[in-house]
Amino acid sequence: MKNRGQKASPAPTAKMPFKKVIRKHWLLLLMLLPAVLYVIIFSYIPMSGIILAFEKYSFKGGIYGSKKIGLQNFRSLMIAGKLWMTTRNTLLYNIAFIFLGVVFEMGFAILLNELGSKVFKKVAQSFMFLPYFISWVVAGAIMYNIFNYEQGVFNHLMKLAGAEPFDLYNTPSAWPIVLTVLKLWKATGYGTVVYLAAITSLDQEMFEAAAIDGANAWQKIRYLTIPSLTPTMMVLVLLAIGNIFRGDFGLFYQTVKSSITLQPVTEVIDTYVFKLLITNGDVGVAAAAGLYQSILCFVTISICNGVVKRFNPDYALY
Repeated sequence: MKNRGQKASPAPTAKMPFKKVIRKHWLLLLMLLPAVLYVIIFSYIPMSGIILAFEKYSFKGGIYGSKKIGLQNFRSLMIAGKLWMTTRNTLLYNIAFIFLGVVFEMGFAILLNELGSKVFKKVAQSFMFLPYFISWVVAGAIMYNIFNYEQGVFNHLMKLAGAEPFDLYNTPSAWPIVLTVLKLWKATGYGTVVYLAAITSLDQEMFEAAAIDGANAWQKIRYLTIPSLTPTMMVLVLLAIGNIFRGDFGLFYQTVKSSITLQPVTEVIDTYVFKLLITNGDVGVAAAAGLYQSILCFVTISICNGVVKRFNPDYALY
């Protein structure tokens, strides 16, 4: 018998039937439908093409009728000798992009938030965001016209100053810095807007209370702003880690083109797959490289999300 003073445990809430959910939230589900269809059409249906990685593709047999060859495409990919180089380059570049991206994006967002002039803040924000809309084709063409060895603007000024011209497109050691700077130039504005939106949504009363307690601007940034931005930063970093083995194809192809001299330091998995398909026409090997890349991304994001979930579940993606 239950004690009279003991409260009865609440009855478990019954789940709403699926048909009733549809009738109640049909408008929200209808608004969600285009996004669901987009993901299904462009993300899930193309996954059936994975079978190409295990086939000797022929136009006669098509995707599902070509000869099955098991792991031969992966073996050919490893024998080619560029898999480790491209994987290393892709990983190291993306680590630099993610780390420096967080520093620059959060830093500029905090600086813009501290500016007193609203007009200057809007103008600066617009100029920072502008490179995001510039195509890598245009950016690569501009860069080539500036740093071209024979007719580039930079080398022309160097000659006028009596200095030796600098052959950027035949200097592999300079390209890790060049590509990192280009990536930051193009992406920092977009990331800054995201962090700035997160800053403006923070509770302003805690900043007012800190000011009353005598905190200066740096102390408020260090002890209030940065810790409050940690959840946003963690989500953005985890999303970026999900693509840590995917290179920015436009950046690495349009700025470098097909320079053999620069390949050891600029070739990433994406450009390698593209060149395999274009030069050799080997669909199977290119598909194998793409599958290899996807598996690496999946394993990496799963491990990182698991680690984050173990220490702080609130910051995990799932």
